[in-house]
Amino acid sequence: MNSQRLSRKDGHRRKFLAIIDETPECRRAVAYASRRAQNTGGSLTLLFVIDNTNFQQILGVGNIMQAEAQERARTTLTQIVAELRENQGMEPEQVICEGKPVEQIIRFIEEDRDIAVLVLAAGAGKESPGPLVQALVSRNAAFPVPVTVIPNNLSDADLDAVT
Repeated sequence: MNSQRLSRKDGHRRKFLAIIDETPECRRAVAYASRRAQNTGGSLTLLFVIDNTNFQQILGVGNIMQAEAQERARTTLTQIVAELRENQGMEPEQVICEGKPVEQIIRFIEEDRDIAVLVLAAGAGKESPGPLVQALVSRNAAFPVPVTVIPNNLSDADLDAVT
């Protein structure tokens, strides 16, 4: 199911969505998405998906694991937002949700019809571009918005040149 995007309609603003996790490459996605949003008059949304599939399997410690994951998500988002404020004067939207990452990303994009582009960064590993990129690319279903994958080796100057 693909919902029509509203980002170009009156009263709406084009949003770039960057997925946040605890990997170093997610900051490359944020760097590109924030620059692209600023240069096109759009806005930035940061989505942190807590994979809670293991929380239900381990009785007794599931709530502790969930609380720790929530705290890590908030800490990671706080650090990234502080950098964006300092370096670009930008105040992105921040969202934390729980579930299977690919399912939650697609659900979020379907619900927020102002999201126009999903920005991911490829991992530095030689085996694959990273688990999230791999999972999204391997889907056989239609995707609701274009996906931009940022190579891990692009510097800030390189990003400035292409945004």
